[in-house]
Amino acid sequence: MDSGWESLTLLFLAPLFFICMVLEYRLLRKQGASDYSLKELVCNFSLAGLHQGADLIATLLLMPFFLWLYQYRVFDITMTPFTVFAAFILQDFCYYWFHRASHNVHWLWASHVAHHSSDQMNFTTAFRQSLTYPISGMWLFWTPLMFLGYPPETVILVVALNLGFQFFVHTRIVGKLGWIEYLFNTPSHHRVHHARNPEYIDRNFAGVLIIWDKLFGTYVEEKNNVKIDYGIPHPINSWNPFTATFHQWKTLFSLAFSPNSTPLRTRFAYLFGPPKFSDDAMKWLTTNSSATTSSTQE
Repeated sequence: MDSGWESLTLLFLAPLFFICMVLEYRLLRKQGASDYSLKELVCNFSLAGLHQGADLIATLLLMPFFLWLYQYRVFDITMTPFTVFAAFILQDFCYYWFHRASHNVHWLWASHVAHHSSDQMNFTTAFRQSLTYPISGMWLFWTPLMFLGYPPETVILVVALNLGFQFFVHTRIVGKLGWIEYLFNTPSHHRVHHARNPEYIDRNFAGVLIIWDKLFGTYVEEKNNVKIDYGIPHPINSWNPFTATFHQWKTLFSLAFSPNSTPLRTRFAYLFGPPKFSDDAMKWLTTNSSATTSSTQE
């Protein structure tokens, strides 16, 4: 969910984003690394633009619902520095559960996978967002704050600040940050999150505070002796932003609404079960379909 507040916040931070990307590029180039490419840059910025446009439209359409919900708020919260800070912490807590659910519920993963589908990890990776987040229901995770008593515009502001912070954890050039690692999400923590190494998959869901992962058992520390392999288990091998956006939705709908006699319970699992369940089913169908075709040709 976003609005003019989020756009203005990200616009305000844009010069800092640009400086960080230039510094990262220059440093990686000196090291002989090939993290940046023109195709990746175009794809990532295209995804960001599509995401921003879709979220702006969705917010305009959903605002009547947000205002209706706000009428039934539990408390009348006066906006002070303390209550806004509390909103930031509460939203970060909600973000943790949104992020965790996005890796465990196929309907949500169909949107979130775009963010993980690159095999690179640099500042531009932060811009890999999906235009389908409003469809998958990301905004639902912020509604408890409105029901609690926070005005929609305040919720939108803290969402924007949370997303702005997360830009800075998408990099390989920053090592571990001492005591900061105990409290905050850091590049080290987030590198683990973007890894497809078996010991790292589905860990470190933090937005700003890593304490949620430590409290709820999803924290794993980055190990110096493990080379991180970035990306998703089944790579898309494409820089096309529409492929990145819709490839998992294609898998989801192909399985859930296939014309065969799949039981209703299994179809429901394809929609809302773990992503791995659907990916394994699609892999099995693809493999067997290829085998059948090959056998027929023989």
